[in-house]
Amino acid sequence: MKHKYKLLPLLVLLAATEASATDGYFAHGYGVKSQGMGGVGIALPQDALAAATNPAGLGLVGDRIDIGATWFRPIRETEISGNPGPGVNGTYDANATKNFIIPEFGYNRQINPDVTLGVSVYGNGGMNTDYTKAVPLLGSSKAGIDLIQLFVAPTVTWKLTPTNTIGVSLNLAYQRFEAKGLENFAAPNPYSSAGDNVTNKGHDNSYGAGLHIGWIGQLNDTVTLGATYQSRTYMSKFDKYKGLFAESGDFDIPAAYGVGIAVKATPQLTLAADVQRINYSDVASVGNLSLSNLGNGLGSNNGAGFGWRDVTAVKLGASYAWNENLTLRAGYNHSTQPIRSGETLLTS
Repeated sequence: MKHKYKLLPLLVLLAATEASATDGYFAHGYGVKSQGMGGVGIALPQDALAAATNPAGLGLVGDRIDIGATWFRPIRETEISGNPGPGVNGTYDANATKNFIIPEFGYNRQINPDVTLGVSVYGNGGMNTDYTKAVPLLGSSKAGIDLIQLFVAPTVTWKLTPTNTIGVSLNLAYQRFEAKGLENFAAPNPYSSAGDNVTNKGHDNSYGAGLHIGWIGQLNDTVTLGATYQSRTYMSKFDKYKGLFAESGDFDIPAAYGVGIAVKATPQLTLAADVQRINYSDVASVGNLSLSNLGNGLGSNNGAGFGWRDVTAVKLGASYAWNENLTLRAGYNHSTQPIRSGETLLTS
């Protein structure tokens, strides 16, 4: 992933998750089976991680425990050109840390024929940059950010009819964040509204909650439909970085919603498709425009953000039961680009 910056890139590292490998900074899917099918799962629950995609899915998977892990390896660099400052132009490697293991866990229990209780534990990770040398425009020390998100989603499902199931999850969320090497912007306005809380403050923690609801309906033995809505997850603020993120350190997790279909084409072959919308622009620290809001000061209510647009992700998947011991899966995932061409100021 290469980006060229003309003139002054202010914070070229803040949103440096590999957007081409994820849906913005959301994982493309949750659960190894879903990931192997492009992230589909709104109408096709396959394990006890199903609640991460559609809470109603736990009503269809029965008693089970699932444990897994994802190896995520984003490759990132920044290229600066056209800057008149000495020793500024060049390519900066942001891969001092490049391997991330993201664990996941799911448990589900059938309480009676119509009700299940379960929990899905999953996360978004690998959202960091770790530059191998200082970026002169940013500061004097090695620059980087580290952001992880962990979700614990206790879930209850009800089978309203033999063919219609609904589910509700309470999304309990934890975030950890650190920024370093941004000394040039730890200054009063116009750079920051709280210059002492911009960089090199160590890790800070944030906690919050939201709701996730879903429905799955089996039209017949062949076709299943699903729909889901995940509310905005309201998080406590990163107080140590209240001079960096808009709204004094606020970094809520955006709302998302989607629909899906699964088709049992043959006894062995299942085809599925999801369409998901993620409302990144509703969160000020992510959606606020960077250039037009820069004069308000980083950390202010109208402070600069990443300038991200909302994302639409299309996911297609297929599974083929070769025999009782082997299932083959394949998938395709495409999401729209959240980064506007003129809004690379805060995104690398």
